[in-house]
Amino acid sequence: MIMGIALVGLTHGITTALDSSKESEQQTVAALFASGKIETLRAEGGLENGETDGDCGAGLTAYRWKQTISDTGIDGLHDVDVVVQTARNSQEIYELKTLLFESPDSSGDNSSDKDGKSKRKKGGAS
Repeated sequence: MIMGIALVGLTHGITTALDSSKESEQQTVAALFASGKIETLRAEGGLENGETDGDCGAGLTAYRWKQTISDTGIDGLHDVDVVVQTARNSQEIYELKTLLFESPDSSGDNSSDKDGKSKRKKGGAS
């Protein structure tokens, strides 16, 4: 009888540990993917308000992402929200929120001043 109770307890403990391990893996993958999406936005620039979503890629078919960019009321400052969900039932796994700043007067070319003169210093011998 004691062995039966111990076996049930051991089985329950192993099941709980496995579930915990799988959840931890999902959280880690989702956190890395969400931070990667934000770093891509930061690197590419050109922040536009709106919502986009998609699959996480070939190796991550169990996951989907949704990204929302909105104004904060301060010129150039954007609120960015990336949510990673399960692809099967759209259950939210991880959400990462941050603020990104992009100069409102940057139209892709910030190498000249008001007079059209280049701000860059010319290299080479003087």
